[in-house]
Amino acid sequence: MTDHRVERRLAAILAADVAGYSRLTGLDEEGTHVRLRECLRGLADPKISEHRGKVVKHTGDGMLAEFGSIVDAVRCAIEVQRGMAERNATVPQLKRIEFRIGIHVGDIIVDENDIFGDGVNIAARLEGIAEPGGICISDDAQRQIRGKVDAVFADMGSQNLKNIAEPMRAWRLRVNAGHPAGAPIEPPVDSVQVLALPDKPSIAVLPFENMSGDPEQEYFADGMVEEIITALSRFKWLFVIARNSSFTFKGRAVDIKEVGRRLGVRYVLEGSVRKAAGKVRITGQLIDAVTGTHIWADRFERDLTDIFALQDEVTVAVVSAIQPKLLQIEIGLSARRPENLTAYDFYLRAMQQHYLMTADGLAEAIRLAHRALELDPRFGFVAALAGLAHMQNILWGHAVDPQLDRKEAVRLLRLALSIDDGDAETLAWVSLTSAYMVGDCESEIELADRAVALNPNSYRAWTARGSVYRVAGLPDEAVRSFERAIRLSPLDPRLPITFVGMGMAFIELRRFDEAIAAANKCRRQNASYSLAYRCLASAFAHLGRDAEAREAAALLLQLDPAFTISAMIARGGYPNAQLLIEGLRKAGLPE
Repeated sequence: MTDHRVERRLAAILAADVAGYSRLTGLDEEGTHVRLRECLRGLADPKISEHRGKVVKHTGDGMLAEFGSIVDAVRCAIEVQRGMAERNATVPQLKRIEFRIGIHVGDIIVDENDIFGDGVNIAARLEGIAEPGGICISDDAQRQIRGKVDAVFADMGSQNLKNIAEPMRAWRLRVNAGHPAGAPIEPPVDSVQVLALPDKPSIAVLPFENMSGDPEQEYFADGMVEEIITALSRFKWLFVIARNSSFTFKGRAVDIKEVGRRLGVRYVLEGSVRKAAGKVRITGQLIDAVTGTHIWADRFERDLTDIFALQDEVTVAVVSAIQPKLLQIEIGLSARRPENLTAYDFYLRAMQQHYLMTADGLAEAIRLAHRALELDPRFGFVAALAGLAHMQNILWGHAVDPQLDRKEAVRLLRLALSIDDGDAETLAWVSLTSAYMVGDCESEIELADRAVALNPNSYRAWTARGSVYRVAGLPDEAVRSFERAIRLSPLDPRLPITFVGMGMAFIELRRFDEAIAAANKCRRQNASYSLAYRCLASAFAHLGRDAEAREAAALLLQLDPAFTISAMIARGGYPNAQLLIEGLRKAGLPE
């Protein structure tokens, strides 16, 4: 009998895949396949061999490689990403192939021509949390390469990686900006023709001006701009100019209107950095490059302790401020485009109707979303929007035929997922709709977690996650998600939904005063949103404030005359809301 002994060895593992591969193949399946093959065979595979590595296998949208040295693995990854940036310089942004790379050093199992084990699994999970065009490495790997490669490490903190038992500290690599490959790849601005505006909102983030004269702050300012560009790029409804184009304006006095014409964008974000006495002050302003109008401006002053943590904090603050502002401006612009409506125009108008949170608004949002889908059947997010509206028809008591709405909601969420399972905001609304209409908590939590991992700056993703966790009976985590959503978008028109979700979670935590405060914030923004009064009636009743509970119940019945507790339960979303339901009964609402 043959002794089939398992072979193990210590190795550095590099896992890579293509960010947004489903979207790319949806746009051009054959072309994407050909271009990916060229990237692998013409760049990645030779670089792996050059750095004494071995390609273990090519997957459908990526690769797995093994190295004897972690230094070789990381140097290889850096050169691959720089090479991809050069290749992408002349490729339209929507068609760019961008690798995410994860690297770990650990024990692996060798089985003929394949490798397995925790070392491989960890590398694959690190790749999943890397940014497009980025590199994410484990703490073990970082300790061994510190000072040996031309890169800077940003601490991502402890990460909960899927199917990995214990949280792991992870680091992302910031490649040295002084390297020749970091120089602008695209042609000089003077040689670029004036570009037409894209169909969707477009923005360029210019290099922030270093006002301190400190070279260290030059690196900080550039790194922060790159972070802002990356964060904005995660919103698929935005067209974001790549760093290598916007940085051609570095160190130049520029006219914002000219920048907009040269880069083909409507909006430009510019700013400055000044360091003094252990503090750093960052200013930013968002400008309409067509009209020259200032849309938004703010100033951030922080202690200069952890430079990368500060970059991340300012990035979140800037993105969360300008993203909803841009969406609102675009909605206003779409209302003034009466002819030749595109799928995106119909989407914007659908969003405007959806924000009204009324029966007529939901009906119109569904109609407009279907028009968008007719024009663009691959518009996954608008399918998710239509499914969400059908679900809300049921929850808010507007459905004429609840079974039809439920059937359509489930059909549309599945359609959205089949079109694009790599978009954070699509996943967010799919997880939310499924939580109420399907009730598979484990699957819905996984979708919601994926959404915030893909885009940690998305208000919609964090709000959906809060609702999913509340429905699943995990109110503590729900409150944390709702708080994060509010912090990210404090002026969002959908905040009433967030406040009510938070209030209901507070009730299950017996934090009744906080539930009342949250529901009252909802009322101040939308006094006709009936769910706020469910929250108020229940919380007041639990506190023994009977008169206020009865008043809230009466207002609820004015807005929703057919409301009954049993109908609310039947509509979905309340399998773990015992205290909410108990309070509604105490308030005297009909069973």
